[in-house]
Amino acid sequence: MPDPIAYKILTAEQMKALETDRSFAGAPVDLQDGYIHLSTAAQLQETLERHFAGQEGLWLAAIDVDALDESVKWEPSRGGQIFPHLYAALPLGAVIAYSEVHYEPDGSLRLPVAG
Repeated sequence: MPDPIAYKILTAEQMKALETDRSFAGAPVDLQDGYIHLSTAAQLQETLERHFAGQEGLWLAAIDVDALDESVKWEPSRGGQIFPHLYAALPLGAVIAYSEVHYEPDGSLRLPVAG
């Protein structure tokens, strides 16, 4: 069974738009590809390193995949890994936690947790 929580990496501007508009249509790459790229917890570090290297002010949104029903499809992508792709706008109501990107002292990524 796929992980019930997926993550979206957002710029500070995109995070503000999600909070303000209560919905996020996608980053430029998402709009180009026709779906919002999401990652599992296990895929997140590599996604950050590969696609967001050197960027400051990034945010992580933890998303309840089950709340998105059939609009999430698990499809092969990088190296044959199965990634969650959202074929709809991301509603703020499906975001269960979010935080700025932070790393633990050991260098591992700190995932957002709901309070």
